[in-house]
Amino acid sequence: MFTPRAGDLSVLLLSTPPHGEFDRRRSDNGQQLMRSRTKIDSQETGAMRSSITVVSLLLLTVSVAAAHAHASLTLTSPSEGAVVTTPPHEVSLAFTDTLEAAFSKLTVTDASGTEVSEGKVHVNDNTMRVDLKPLNAGIFKVNWRAVSSDTHKTEGSFTFRVDSK
Repeated sequence: MFTPRAGDLSVLLLSTPPHGEFDRRRSDNGQQLMRSRTKIDSQETGAMRSSITVVSLLLLTVSVAAAHAHASLTLTSPSEGAVVTTPPHEVSLAFTDTLEAAFSKLTVTDASGTEVSEGKVHVNDNTMRVDLKPLNAGIFKVNWRAVSSDTHKTEGSFTFRVDSK
């Protein structure tokens, strides 16, 4: 049996294998063997970290894309809660996604619930608009339903007010 002397680097404790036993290796240059093993472990750890980072970014990208799959309202004219002195001739809405004209809807009603939107709703890409009958002073409610090109539905409403001059 070989017994190392003080300062003898021919036997080194290099790593602990998964099964829990020590891996003892004999080398004429034990320091070089230890450095090589450390470099391999470092490269394996770096590769694993890189893989985890790539997978995490991929999942984040997919989840962000899924979150934006719904057509979210981004702009309205007149704006939500606006007080205008000149009655608008139309209401227009803009969304974050392309809309399906056949399934999207836009109506405007007065305070008594009477519809004041007139004619067909016009949908072009990510915008939807409808013409209005001549409006008097009062509060008006805009009701909308947007179905995006991937068939996700969002809906909502807001009001605006026309003040007399």
